[in-house]
Amino acid sequence: LVVVQPDIGFRRLGVLQGLAAGLMMGISFLDLVPESLEAVGFGAANLWFFAGVLVFACIAALVPEPDANAWITNPELRQEDDKHAKAARKKVLLSGLITAVGIAVHNAPEGVSVFLASSKSPSLGVSLALSIALHNIPEGVAVALPVYCATGSRWTGLKMAAASGLAEPLAVVAVALLFPGGLDASLVDGMLSAVGGIMAYIGIHELIPLALQHAPAREVSSAVFGGMALMSLNLYAIHHHGAADAL
Repeated sequence: LVVVQPDIGFRRLGVLQGLAAGLMMGISFLDLVPESLEAVGFGAANLWFFAGVLVFACIAALVPEPDANAWITNPELRQEDDKHAKAARKKVLLSGLITAVGIAVHNAPEGVSVFLASSKSPSLGVSLALSIALHNIPEGVAVALPVYCATGSRWTGLKMAAASGLAEPLAVVAVALLFPGGLDASLVDGMLSAVGGIMAYIGIHELIPLALQHAPAREVSSAVFGGMALMSLNLYAIHHHGAADAL
């Protein structure tokens, strides 16, 4: 979706990042956290959620500020003299890198969930894998979009999105090798709430403030709620399809 886009200006980037923030918060508050609440209880799910926020805030603080010029392959952008534009590109690139780390952390327990489901029932594993693949699309866009906008390279954005997605199959391989008997289901359910905290942190702390720097507040807020509505429809379709399969 990002690769086929025309050149993206900063205002359009702001609106799209607002949309990505809404999608991420939709995943967190409408899917991951409610599922964890039901499985492990209110108190445990809240502890996992805020532990995820705290741990990822520490991880994000350790991500070094990137040298945007080292990432830029477009000759016109390399010769850009506008200091404000250069500073903006650096912020956008840093946001993209932090989002990529967050998505990679988010994908690991999802891969484990597919592994555990497949161990119980291959058909359940396939259904869950297809559901996760659907909501991984906006996550890939959230990574690729700022990297592409900051570097001018569609290929770089595509590589970063693909790299963050590799956490899912790698987590499956790691669990299969290190825990041949499988992981405790309650641990995976708690991890989902922690991942919900990470998604909320990325949306509220990274994407929305950056979006507001590049686009009017009304457009950003509309994009955020639009993203949440889209994710709600996506989740409804996934759960409705899953319920139909169960029947």
